[in-house]
Amino acid sequence: MITYKDSGVDIEAGEEMVRRIKPLVRTTFTSGVLADIGSFGAFFKPDFKRFDDPVLVSSVDGVGTKLKVAFMMNRHDTVGQDLVNHCVNDIAVCGALPMFFMDYFATGALAPEVAYDVIKGFSVACIENKCALIGGETAEMPDMYKTGEYDLAGTIVGMVDRSAIIDGRQIVAGDVLIGLPSSGLHTNGYSLARKVLFSTYSVDDTPPELDGKSVGESLLAIHRSYLNIIQSLLASELNIKGLSHITGGGIEGNTRRILPDGLGIEIDYSTWERPSIFDLIKNTGNVPEEDIRQSLNLGIGLIIVVPESDTAQTVEHCVAAGESPVQLGKVIA
Repeated sequence: MITYKDSGVDIEAGEEMVRRIKPLVRTTFTSGVLADIGSFGAFFKPDFKRFDDPVLVSSVDGVGTKLKVAFMMNRHDTVGQDLVNHCVNDIAVCGALPMFFMDYFATGALAPEVAYDVIKGFSVACIENKCALIGGETAEMPDMYKTGEYDLAGTIVGMVDRSAIIDGRQIVAGDVLIGLPSSGLHTNGYSLARKVLFSTYSVDDTPPELDGKSVGESLLAIHRSYLNIIQSLLASELNIKGLSHITGGGIEGNTRRILPDGLGIEIDYSTWERPSIFDLIKNTGNVPEEDIRQSLNLGIGLIIVVPESDTAQTVEHCVAAGESPVQLGKVIA
């Protein structure tokens, strides 16, 4: 006799995980949430009163091979925050406010304590970004994943007034690019970073370049959310023409996505000091400068595009909000 559990799927473990996470998930609920987790569909009633012409904005993403570092460190409470913040940033740069988030967690054999830590990360980030975690899928698929490994994906849905959409259409040559710092690699470039660093170091090594932090700690630095500073900028009198979330493709690749046809950008990479983790990757692997610019954010996680006349005020606004902005380039024909 062969049972479902013999084949590698543990129903009881799945039920135990749901029992554990329910209190976590409920802490993220906002007034729009109409049902508890566990039903076949998630119900959310949006508040349209603050919008004149509401438009839904959505995005889906994953954490990539940063998960491999989490497995090596046996630390699972940060990657959930990475995923939520990444997704939030993707719609925030369009001018949208997040409403709700949904996740997909897939593994070979479900470990409820690991899933709990991951979902705890979702909950922390959802609370910080004022969005609700209203549902998700946990898939236990034997033979699809190595023991102790899993994969994550997430979907965010937000809303923006149609007239307030930030899409870069008004950008012209001469506009200025202002960068805000990242907290590290965020969630991109980990295939390169792992290949380079783990050929020389272990996750517990503390190279002098990292100022006492281990390689693993530096690589697991949480992908920060830019929602608050973006909303603060959009609520000001400043002319914010475009916003770029720096993910895979680097500063230039991502910022070109919001430019009208016929325009490019010119970046002065000497205008800011790269965090030491990027120099460690470059020097350890003798990585060509072109490759590292294309694959890593190099310490800049958000680009703000403004007219030259608004540059000083935008910098001042960011500083007042606790940011460390840098004027790093301009739009060119």
